Amino acid sequence: MITYAAGDTLVHRLDPRTKLFVQATVAVAAFAHTTPRGLVVLTAFAVSVCWLAATPLLASLRTYRAFLPFLVAGPLVEGVTLGAPWFVPADAATPALASYRVVLLLLVSTAYIRTTRVRESRAAIQWLVPGRPGVVLGAGVGFVLRFLPLLRDDLSSIRAAMDARLGSERSLRERIRLVGVTGLRRVFVRADRFALALQARCFAWNPTLPPLSATWRDAPAALVGVALVAWAVL
Repeated sequence: MITYAAGDTLVHRLDPRTKLFVQATVAVAAFAHTTPRGLVVLTAFAVSVCWLAATPLLASLRTYRAFLPFLVAGPLVEGVTLGAPWFVPADAATPALASYRVVLLLLVSTAYIRTTRVRESRAAIQWLVPGRPGVVLGAGVGFVLRFLPLLRDDLSSIRAAMDARLGSERSLRERIRLVGVTGLRRVFVRADRFALALQARCFAWNPTLPPLSATWRDAPAALVGVALVAWAVL
């Protein structure tokens, strides 16, 4: 789910700069409106974006299932007390809203990744951040977008292989150790192969990136971003 998926949706046809702008305004609005009412509005917006981008909600959430326990654990830990009443819901409310806010941002980010080619993202970043900082940032984002799905597939393969060998009957600590150690070994192997591939393909810091051109379709999306900024400020 966190890789580009070819398509012809409305979000696919938008300029990547517009999508980055809207994504940033969603983050600003999410941090400005932390009340349940504000998050309800943002939930409707995030669901609409995923629908327009043909991004399945449940599959997107399953993609981040490794991080979801941390988002749940944060409010629980905040609400626990060392004495009676042992748990204070009021203390957990604010962290719970913050965790939910992160989930909404992940959904919007997933819609962006699935509708934007890596090269277009790099071109948009280098347009937004001129000079060598933009080149470094654009290349780094491109590396992460290409590398992260491979690491996720490796972890899934490790878990599937462990389950096939009845590894699920081991203790939780042993399973975490096996997945962690094997996963780190795969990361280093992937990193070595990636470095070799960059050398073999004569990696260039100034490649010919795809041209970016905004169309009339970007105007409504840009207005939505401006409205989100106004909503966050007012």
